[in-house]
Amino acid sequence: MTDLDAQARAILRGNDKGGYTLPTHGLYPYQWNWDSVFAAWGFATFDNSRAWDELDTLMASQWDTGMVPHIIFHQPDPGYFPGPDVWGTGQSPATSGISQPPVAATLARLIWDMDPQAGRDRIAVLYPKFVAWHRWWHKVRCTHGPVAIIHPWESGRDNCPDWDIGMAGVDGTRVGPYTRRDTGHVNPDMRPTKEDYDRYITMVEYGRSVDWDQDRIVADGPFLMADPGITFILLRAHDDLAAIGRALGHDVSEIEGWAGALRAALPALWNDKLGAYDAKDLRTDRFAGILGSGAFLAYLADAENPALDTQLMRVWNAVTYGIPSADPESVSFNPRKYWRGPTWPVVNALLALGFKGSGRTDLAERLRSETETLIRQHGFYEYFDPLDATPCGGADFSWTAAIWLTWARHHPDTALKGAA
Repeated sequence: MTDLDAQARAILRGNDKGGYTLPTHGLYPYQWNWDSVFAAWGFATFDNSRAWDELDTLMASQWDTGMVPHIIFHQPDPGYFPGPDVWGTGQSPATSGISQPPVAATLARLIWDMDPQAGRDRIAVLYPKFVAWHRWWHKVRCTHGPVAIIHPWESGRDNCPDWDIGMAGVDGTRVGPYTRRDTGHVNPDMRPTKEDYDRYITMVEYGRSVDWDQDRIVADGPFLMADPGITFILLRAHDDLAAIGRALGHDVSEIEGWAGALRAALPALWNDKLGAYDAKDLRTDRFAGILGSGAFLAYLADAENPALDTQLMRVWNAVTYGIPSADPESVSFNPRKYWRGPTWPVVNALLALGFKGSGRTDLAERLRSETETLIRQHGFYEYFDPLDATPCGGADFSWTAAIWLTWARHHPDTALKGAA
């Protein structure tokens, strides 16, 4: 075991709160949905039972509707804003009122592949919960065809340029005073602006005002955009969930139906002018006109095409390390500002999963090697400048440690075992 292996394990152990894992101390003091699933994948490399515990804890806070919230507030922490009182969802334990990218079925399948015998009973318990969550996505968020989000935070790519046109329609001027905590933990220049945050809180306040009635929020809320990133993640997750169901002896025709409907909706996300998949403001029926990493998640869902290949290589070759979260040739590109340009090891791993599954092993290995270099040079940061490798965001980050243990450190012959 290398020193970096030991450091990565120590980060996961250090962020372990007993059944759930913090993304990092200080900046993110609760359980975040997709962060938690990646942490489980990392734990599976050295503590299989702890990996399943992570997923159990996450799914234990599933709403009766099937939604799995994006934050679970297990313990009070007045240092975080917006906390449970701001969300006001009435759940126990308290949660936020939105979801996050549904990577759970995909990574649970990988975890199960790592130890099929030990994982069979654990995944059998989780399976119906995953099905209920996927049903929620189909029923509540796919009413316009592709997956729609009601808040940029739901996308997992919080302030990426994709959401700018939708954000422009949100009036954030009536939000009362509040104190952000994130800018006290990391460089404020790397975080969303105050104007962004005013709009984010406006959306939260609207959700609370309608008691988090998801149908009403979709119909009348201040923000609704089709998200290519979650669309592709969910499409891949449908396929993985169906594979899990078949292995467990279940009828998976409902899941296959969701996958078929979602794949049939993909043309609605294709922007001919951009030459790529694109986010769309569903309030105005306008494309964002922005190429970002969400579009490239098409590779994860086996939805790529030659035009997207051209765009991928243009964007990738414009930087040095990994795939950037926004187009380097766009005026909105900022290589160190959260989702407006940096490269994220966690997204790189998902993209590599897609590359490997489609036989693009050359691309998968290039991406792995570049991500390995970032971590070897600078450690386990949240994200990195794709031009000069400057580490950005939180340090000792759980999902970056997990990506190291599961993928980035590996020889290409063993990386993403079982992913094809």
